[in-house]
Amino acid sequence: MDEIDIAWESEPELDDPVFVEGLPGVGHVGKLVAEHVVEEADSELVARVHSEHFPPQVTVGDDSVAELANAEIHAVDTAGRDLLVLTGNHQAQDNVGHYRVTEAVLDVAEEFGASELYALGGVPTGELVEEHDVIGAVSDEDLKERLEDAGVEFRSEEPAGGIVGSSGLLLGLGGRRGFDAACLMGETSGYLVDPKAAKAVLAVLEEMLGFDLDEEALDDRADEMEEVVSRLREMEDGPSPGGEEDLRYIG
Repeated sequence: MDEIDIAWESEPELDDPVFVEGLPGVGHVGKLVAEHVVEEADSELVARVHSEHFPPQVTVGDDSVAELANAEIHAVDTAGRDLLVLTGNHQAQDNVGHYRVTEAVLDVAEEFGASELYALGGVPTGELVEEHDVIGAVSDEDLKERLEDAGVEFRSEEPAGGIVGSSGLLLGLGGRRGFDAACLMGETSGYLVDPKAAKAVLAVLEEMLGFDLDEEALDDRADEMEEVVSRLREMEDGPSPGGEEDLRYIG
C-alpha cells in the first residue's frame, strides 16, 4: 500500500463546499459533531483515506467483515452550505503521518473547490464543565468577527498547549494554502466523551453555515453521560474511606 491511498467512492457535484474535520480527540467533541452531521443530513461517502500512518488494525463489523483502518470524507447537503466532512476512528500515529494525511485531505478539499474550513475539537479544562463555551483560533485575524458574532470566544494564548494533531495542522497548513481556516473547540473536562460540548460546537457551526439539524441523538447521548457525571459527583462528595463516619464501624 502507498503511504497515502485514497479510495474514491463517488464524485458528487458540490457548490462552493466548506471542509469540516471531526476526528477523535479530547472528549471526542469533533468526532461527535462530524458524525452527527453526516448521520442527520443528506450525505454521501466520497472517499476513504488509507495510510500506513494509521494504526495497524482493522475494525470488524456486525457481519464479521474486516475493514482496514481509515478516515472517511462525506459530501453533505445540509440545506445550507454544501459540506465535505472528514471523520473516522483514527488519527495518524506519528508526526510525519499527521502532516502527510493533512496535506492529502487538503488536496481533496481543493479539488472540490473548498476555500473555507472548520476543524472541530475539544479543549480540556481538567474539571467537570457546566457551561460549555466554544473557544476559537483562526488562520487570519479578519475571520474573528464573524465567529465572535456566532458566540465563539477568543482568549489570548489559549489553549495554552497549542492545538495538536489534525485540527492544528488543518489550521496551520490550511492557512498557508490560503484557506479561511478556523478551529472550534468546545470546553470539556477531557475525562469523558462529551456530547454537551459537541452540541455547543454544533450550534456555532450551524450559525456560521446556515443550517439546522435535529439534535435528538446528541441529546440522548448527553442524558446518558449526565448519569455518568452524576455518579462521579456522588463519589466525589461522599465520605472518604477512613473518615470520621467510617470510624464508628471499626472494632
